[in-house]
Amino acid sequence: MSLPALGASAPDFTLPSTSGEEVTLSALRGKKVLLAFFPLAFTGVCTTEMCAFSEDYSAFDREDTVVLPISVDAVPSLIEFKKKEHLGVDLLSDFKREVSRAYGVLIEERFFSNRAYILIDRDGIVQWAFAEESPGHRRENSELLTHIQAVA
Repeated sequence: MSLPALGASAPDFTLPSTSGEEVTLSALRGKKVLLAFFPLAFTGVCTTEMCAFSEDYSAFDREDTVVLPISVDAVPSLIEFKKKEHLGVDLLSDFKREVSRAYGVLIEERFFSNRAYILIDRDGIVQWAFAEESPGHRRENSELLTHIQAVA
C-alpha cells in the first residue's frame, strides 16, 4: 500500500481518543488536519515527538490546524502515556489497524504503523503526505508548520 495521493479525498474514519470521545475526520472540515501516525507509545522517538506536539500546540492552533496523533496502541495504554508524559494533545487509537492500512502506513510484518504525516486541507483533500524511511526518524515541528503554512 502507499500513501494517499495528493489531491485525493482523505479516507474518512472515526477513532477513539484519550479524551474519551470518538474523533471523526469528516467532522473537522473547515480546519486543516495533520494526521501524525506514530509506531508505539512509551518509545524514545515517539515520546520526543508527542512532547514536541504538546509544547508547540499553540503554533499549530494559530495555523487553524488540528493535530491528530494516531498509533495502534489501545486507549488505556495511550491514556497512561499521555498522563506519564503530561501531553496536552489527545491521542487516537487505531487498535484494529484499519486507518493505518487505509492510509498505507501499516508495517504489516511488525503490526504497527510507520511514522508518517498526512496534511489535509479544510475541504478534506490530501495536500501533503510523507512517510519516514524508518520509524526511528521524525520530522521537526518547524518543517511540519512550513507545510501547513503552504496550505490555504
